[in-house]
Amino acid sequence: MQEGRILAASHDGSYVIRLVGDVRLTLCNSMDDFFDHIFADPDFVSVWVDLCEAQGIDSTTLGLLAKLALRVKEKFGFKPAIYSCEPGINRLLKSMGFHRLFELHEEACNNPADITEIPRVQGSEESVKQKVIEAHCILMGLSDENRHRFKDLLTALQRD
Repeated sequence: MQEGRILAASHDGSYVIRLVGDVRLTLCNSMDDFFDHIFADPDFVSVWVDLCEAQGIDSTTLGLLAKLALRVKEKFGFKPAIYSCEPGINRLLKSMGFHRLFELHEEACNNPADITEIPRVQGSEESVKQKVIEAHCILMGLSDENRHRFKDLLTALQRD
């Protein structure tokens, strides 16, 4: 599997976030910092997520995407769009309850010409751990099934 990357483009307050390859918790600081950048933009009008080139997405990444959607809904009153062309990832998104957070699109994705890679943000082991805990708490709040699925992991992380 290709190592994960996060790419982004913006124009006049509209943002596109593209996840490429196998996106794992090692990118959680970068992703969360970029989300803060989006919400600090006074011209923000929209955001959508492109998963068409994603080969794998771990639960921490899913939790951070859920956090993005919840913040957009809370601050701006709409659901962001998420595009995914891969049937396995579509099943994963639906099983995690993302249809309640995002406008799900299972069709071909656009390819903006000016997409750039979001720089990696190095974080301490403790900051990564806190992002993992936060992401899983968000996922657990989406459904009883998720709560059951991640309960033991969260208990173990909070014990350390």
